[in-house]
Amino acid sequence: MDRTNPATGESLEPIPDDSEAEVDAALDTATETFAAWKDVPITKRQQLLANAGDVLRENEQEYAELMTKEMGKPVSAAVSEVEKCAWVCDYYAENAAEHLQTERRPGPAHAETSVSYEPLGPILAVMPWNFPFWQVFRFAAPHLTAGNVGLLKHASNVPGCAQAIQEVFEEAGYPEGVFQSLVVHSDEAERVIEDDRVQAVTLTGSARAGRAVAKTAGENLKKSVLELGGSDPFVVLDDADLDAAAETGAQARTLNAGQSCIAAKRFVVHTDVYDEFLDRFVSAMDDVTVGDPTDEDTDIGPQAREDLLEGVHEQVQQTVEEGATLELGGEPLDRDGFYYPPTVLTDVPRDSVAATEEVFGPAAAVFEVEDEQEAVEVANDHHLGLGASIWTRDLDRGEDVAHRIDAGMTFVNELVKSDPRVPFGGVKDSGYGRELAVHGIEEFVNKKTVWVQDADGNEEDVDVTIE
Repeated sequence: MDRTNPATGESLEPIPDDSEAEVDAALDTATETFAAWKDVPITKRQQLLANAGDVLRENEQEYAELMTKEMGKPVSAAVSEVEKCAWVCDYYAENAAEHLQTERRPGPAHAETSVSYEPLGPILAVMPWNFPFWQVFRFAAPHLTAGNVGLLKHASNVPGCAQAIQEVFEEAGYPEGVFQSLVVHSDEAERVIEDDRVQAVTLTGSARAGRAVAKTAGENLKKSVLELGGSDPFVVLDDADLDAAAETGAQARTLNAGQSCIAAKRFVVHTDVYDEFLDRFVSAMDDVTVGDPTDEDTDIGPQAREDLLEGVHEQVQQTVEEGATLELGGEPLDRDGFYYPPTVLTDVPRDSVAATEEVFGPAAAVFEVEDEQEAVEVANDHHLGLGASIWTRDLDRGEDVAHRIDAGMTFVNELVKSDPRVPFGGVKDSGYGRELAVHGIEEFVNKKTVWVQDADGNEEDVDVTIE
């Protein structure tokens, strides 16, 4: 795997790809390990996960610097990412057994019926580069603790992060083969999904990648969970706290240099407060510090790859050509590395690139609407439906609007975020299935019905043997 430091454009030492034989051996190891791992008491698996959280905290600066070097995340944000990974370890170390506790279900008087939650086996995780530790731990923490084993196909520009994550689990005391990183390219993932030794697959990535993974998984009758892109609306109603909305909006658009599925991308603003909000928002975006990601004072670093920088700029240019007004930014920075400034577009046509595509960089599209109903219509006028943020001083109104927006997650007076305690995922082309909380850990388990009765038990209920 070739690597490039996006802050400088300089090449990093490449990491060798795994051969076909090495991938095959990893699949064998995963299968053999699962046979024993699934019978390890969940309390033991929880303790190992707690150990992983400790390893993360003990080495957070090292892991943060690795993220900064491979994908350009500011080191302060990278430290926060490691801490969040430790948090998800803590959460499932404390709650996994309760989430997967066998449930007694009502049934006939002569029998005992229950539902148990049993692991499936080796699970392939196809993960992106933008949150190279968090996305993986969001998968691994619940599903390893449920008794599955994990195989990671990470993004090709962060192979060092992939290897470091495997080492976290090894240092935490996990048996060999419970979590393995496969250093392979995207075109090789299909073969792994098709392999009989793999029981399910999860992907975080684009809708295009999601369709490819879902097709392969479906053809092989394997469970899949897809967390795909987002073009999240940030709705500012006429009674919003404009200072808070503008400040949080700038943070929500520029977080991780705009390279986040749940970043606010379309700003839908009521006409009565449009001018006031826009002034505050442009000022807040202009105040964002773009610079060296190793500097603690930097707010956002570079785009993760040169092609990503070029892609964002092309989307901005095309949207301007389609009639939008450039209020701020709009040109790559003249310096080494792949830097793009905070950018604001207004007068954005509803059928333009910035309105209809996901812009994966710090460029905001602002829309003016006449009333609340139009705000909801514009928010819903997109093929993606991951998250949404609504701003209003009237909490009942905010909750009502939140229920009317087509998204997997809606937040009132807060930016869209992930939290181990609540489910994460989208609707429409943003994917299906859920991660985190109890809903996430249940995605890759067999919800097994168990019916127990005496051999001479009498059945007096309605005949239920007909399928």
